[in-house]
Amino acid sequence: MTAVRARALAMVAAIADRLADPAAVPPGPGRRRGQSLAGGAAGIALLHIERARTGHGDWSTAQAWLREATAEPISAGPNATLYFGAPALAFVTHTAVNRPGQLRDALATLDAATVAITRRRLTAAHARLRAAGRPPLAEFDLIRGLAGLGSYHLRRGHPITVDILAYLTQLTEPQPDGLPGWWTDVDPSGAPSTDYPTGHGNAGMSHGIAAPLALLATAVLHNIEVDGQLAAIERICAWLDQCQQASPSDAWWPGIVTEPQARPGETQTASRRPPSWCYGLPGIARAYQLAALATGDTARRHTAETALLTCLRDSNQLDLLTEPGLCHGLAGLIQTAHRAAADATTPELAAELPGLVERLLARLPTQLAADPELLDGLAGAALALHTAATNTSPATGWDAALLLT
Repeated sequence: MTAVRARALAMVAAIADRLADPAAVPPGPGRRRGQSLAGGAAGIALLHIERARTGHGDWSTAQAWLREATAEPISAGPNATLYFGAPALAFVTHTAVNRPGQLRDALATLDAATVAITRRRLTAAHARLRAAGRPPLAEFDLIRGLAGLGSYHLRRGHPITVDILAYLTQLTEPQPDGLPGWWTDVDPSGAPSTDYPTGHGNAGMSHGIAAPLALLATAVLHNIEVDGQLAAIERICAWLDQCQQASPSDAWWPGIVTEPQARPGETQTASRRPPSWCYGLPGIARAYQLAALATGDTARRHTAETALLTCLRDSNQLDLLTEPGLCHGLAGLIQTAHRAAADATTPELAAELPGLVERLLARLPTQLAADPELLDGLAGAALALHTAATNTSPATGWDAALLLT
């Protein structure tokens, strides 16, 4: 094991020790709720399950966090998503099903609840499509919508997966005014805003069209396809092609596109986001790479990998990532780069990973008292470092929650 991997593994162990006892871990800024994958015990459980499954941790710690995650009544209502409630707990429980006993029974119950939740969400989405209204981001995105639920169902092999793919395919059909089907009337937070008088097109992985693109492509790579799915992938990619920006040193995609910027030749006014998983180039590039792999498009594959590689080599861009976490920080960049490198045509992306790990390791000693949680905190940072340290794909497949695989 190289020195940087050894240091990364030691840091993961230190974080895991710090997050070992649920009673001793204070809630993060969002006040931890057990069944939250993003900011609760469910997300921290993922770290301990991954370590237990790879022989680096013990199952008793993982079980303690699973108990903490299920301590309150489980939500199966309108607020239930991949990141909260029954679907979030189903996702986490699925990662631990190699354990004997009641977990399989619990997973069957959670699966039934998640399928019912998804069916209701699909019914509402199709009603909106029939009414020809613009979609809210929470209808289709990863964190709150059907792309996130679809990622779970795809992993589980549930038949409802094809219904989600059919809906996402229909979502990509242009709206009557020519704007893309995922164009929304609200701002990126999902609220009406005078800053977005005619709405926006969201390209990000967390709340935008990159997540449906990644799911549609990943399904094809798993030999699951519905009528029109490849055409839907092409429509999204064509829009990203139109939106792509060029600078003297590289190319990139804006995370948010307004109506003036959506007109051909006008997107040069879009602003560049830091290179985060959620809204920046890395998440979008990974979705674009998956689409290229699904369609056999070597030119787009080259575009995705070159854009990401250039970003990873740009210290000015990397310096914009001041947080350790998965969503907005270095951990998300590391995990995204790891997955992209595993599918890349050259070893150049993989060669940049040690430097990224060094950056995160340099930041973490001063942040060990920070947010303990998955998306923005230490649990997510530790999971990305564990991937880098072991140089393998996660045993639990936890980064399916980021639609990286």
